[in-house]
Amino acid sequence: MCVCFKTSKHFASTSRPIQEYILAPEPFITRAEFVGGKFLYAVRVDTSLGFELCPADVCQVGDAFCPAGAPAAAPQFRILNGFSHPLIERYQRFLAANGIGIAGIEFIADREGELYTYDVNTNTNYNAAAEAEAGIYGMRAIAAYLERERRELEKATRAVPVTA
Repeated sequence: MCVCFKTSKHFASTSRPIQEYILAPEPFITRAEFVGGKFLYAVRVDTSLGFELCPADVCQVGDAFCPAGAPAAAPQFRILNGFSHPLIERYQRFLAANGIGIAGIEFIADREGELYTYDVNTNTNYNAAAEAEAGIYGMRAIAAYLERERRELEKATRAVPVTA
C-alpha cells in the first residue's frame, strides 16, 4: 500500500502546512516526464516494496540485498504507452509559465480517485530498462531538445547587429 502526504486545503490560512496521509488503492505512483516543456512519457512506479522512487540506474540495487533464489519481481518502473490525461496539459502550462524545459512531475490517486501532484523534479533521471522496453529514451530527447535550443540561440546571435 502506497502512503504519501497531501497538504491541507487550509494551507493558505495557516502558518505551516498540515499534512495527512494519501492512501492509494494500488501501490504505485505515476511520473510524467517532459522535455522541451512537452510531454515525453509517463512511467508507473511500483511502490509495493517501499517509496524509493529514484528511477536512475545508480539508485537500483538489484538483488544485492535479496536472498539467493528469491523470485524475480515485476519491474519497478514501467512506461505507460499511450498515456493520456487532462493533467498533462496543465503540467505543460505550469512548466511554460515557470520557464522549465525538462522535468519529471509525480502524482498519486487516493481511494476516491482524486489526484495529487506532490513533486516536480527539474533534474530528472530515467530508467534504462523501462526505456529500452518501451523504445523511448529521455536522454536522446534531451539531446535533441538542447540541440534545437543551441541552433535557436546561434540563429538569434547571428541576427543581432554588431555596433561599433
